[in-house]
Amino acid sequence: MTFSKTGRREAAGARTRAGIGYSYLWAREHGAGREEGVKDRPCAIVAARQVIEGREVVTVIPITHTPPTDPADAVEIPPVLNAHLGLDEHRSWAVVTETNDFLWPGPDLRPVPGRTPSRIDYGMLPSRFFAHLRDKILQAHIRRKLTVVRRSE
Repeated sequence: MTFSKTGRREAAGARTRAGIGYSYLWAREHGAGREEGVKDRPCAIVAARQVIEGREVVTVIPITHTPPTDPADAVEIPPVLNAHLGLDEHRSWAVVTETNDFLWPGPDLRPVPGRTPSRIDYGMLPSRFFAHLRDKILQAHIRRKLTVVRRSE
């Protein structure tokens, strides 16, 4: 599935499991009063639900090069998947202890570096890896370690 620069789907299908370019707002940045993320980064869409007249709220988790201090807080992305998504050769982790929620399409979507400017997607996460991420997010929620930052338009 691909997305246009405005974030509209160009092919039918579920949006969840896609990797996108996004200006992720960390909970610590939000707590300091910021409304915009400091750095654009790859993120994984982990949920999408319709809420307002055909618009969806999308939930994303950040992908980072920083290893977690607690291994339960992130899932390392296998090198083969890193390459498949077009991420760089450095180790990457998907953080499962915090999310951003926003109305799709939002102003914080970003073009993926090195791709056609109208592309905001890195590609799809394999079903098994996505299920593993989902389970880890649910475990973080149960442990009361999940922080949700709701983004404004």
